[in-house]
Amino acid sequence: MAKRVVIIGAGEAGRMVVREILTTPDSGFEVVGYLDDDLTLKGQSLEAKPVLGPCENLTRLVPEMAIEEAIIAVPTGTREFVRRVVSLCRDAGIGFKIVPGMIEIIKGPVRLEQIRDVHPEDLLGRETVEFDDGRLRTGLAGRRVLVTGAGGSIGGEICRQISRFGLEELQLLGRGENQIFDIEHELRATFPELEIRAIIADIRDEAGLTRTFGQLRPHYVYHAAAHKHVHYMEAFPEEAVKNNVFGTLNVLGAANEVGVERLVMISTDKAVNPHGVMGATKRVAEFLMTDWAATHDSPRLLTVRFGNVLGSRGSVVPLFIGQIRSGGPVTVSDPEATRFFMSLREACMLVVQASMMGDGGEIFVLKMGTPLRIIEVAKDLISLHGLRPGVDVGIDIVGLRPGEKLHEDLTVHGEDVTGSEHDQILTAHPELPRDWDRGAVLARLEELVQTGDGGGIRGFLSKLIPDSKLGNG
Repeated sequence: MAKRVVIIGAGEAGRMVVREILTTPDSGFEVVGYLDDDLTLKGQSLEAKPVLGPCENLTRLVPEMAIEEAIIAVPTGTREFVRRVVSLCRDAGIGFKIVPGMIEIIKGPVRLEQIRDVHPEDLLGRETVEFDDGRLRTGLAGRRVLVTGAGGSIGGEICRQISRFGLEELQLLGRGENQIFDIEHELRATFPELEIRAIIADIRDEAGLTRTFGQLRPHYVYHAAAHKHVHYMEAFPEEAVKNNVFGTLNVLGAANEVGVERLVMISTDKAVNPHGVMGATKRVAEFLMTDWAATHDSPRLLTVRFGNVLGSRGSVVPLFIGQIRSGGPVTVSDPEATRFFMSLREACMLVVQASMMGDGGEIFVLKMGTPLRIIEVAKDLISLHGLRPGVDVGIDIVGLRPGEKLHEDLTVHGEDVTGSEHDQILTAHPELPRDWDRGAVLARLEELVQTGDGGGIRGFLSKLIPDSKLGNG
């Protein structure tokens, strides 16, 4: 028996859904009508289906009309709108699905197979960014491309995205053999014609990395390898320095040695006004990129800075989802804490798009909209599981961990920030600290690492970075 559904939104997208269902006899859906907050539409018949009034009528209409599911068909709907509809569906005890965003609608009519479950990224509160695939193909086709940290969430997704563009060879470099094994086999299955080479190597091994680059001779490098967990790096600051600072230095040296054309480093909003060692070491890596770009002719060096990535391993969203599926509670650091969020695909396509832009030395930043309160993200995810926040799943406030900030920033105060050729990407033109001396900085960090002086590392980074909020630990 067909499932009785109501369409949320009587605009063009909603009518497309109805037309698709009506022309597909085995769709499995029976449309009872639309709900739309535009009160001038109430009582009208569109595609032979009635507009039943505003969305708030859902709770009353579900038992009256035996509605089993809602299909959200408002591709321009804000995060708040989608969240409100999901909450109404939850309260009414029915399921909910969503149609694609506006970019997909523009490309063609809605098809039934596009109607899907609501995902966390639907609650970002802004349209997913579109990228210039033609330009990316022109830039990447026939190139040997190396990705460091290829087994991680970001590195792996970069590999998935660039594999579509006709590379000569994709080179997967990582320290964790199990993760490299997984991404290699996934990509070989998905892109059987692509030449893929997997390399187990450590970016902290300068000599070994230089030999590897000499053998592979990549044209482009996407540097995604890094330690990223804030609380671990607070406990092991010397490891953060070895990986994030000296690892980046080794990648720069190896890339310069073999004539790499472009090198893109992944940075983080935690590098801005850093409160923790992880963010501070990524900021020093940014300094190295800026310094090297000013003192070396090649490669072209670009940095991409962004916020939290939905779905990346160890990030807050998978943590919350695991807690929800275990029955809760969901642990939130502070009720006022906010973060910028973006989808994994969006983050990685930004990296790839940035690699085709700029003159070298820039930091590219995605326009990420308004930061979201983490507690609201937790409530959203609980609702997406058909549960009630604070009733079916509890929320515990546990306090900020060492090195965590209440709010994140994407640009440094006073940093020269302009637009770019992509309307969703900002360009930051960073400046080195007034007393920056690369040789002296690296020598001092090496000394502190060798003696395991975590407090000394914190103190040195705090003095080096003008906007740092680090303590001496």
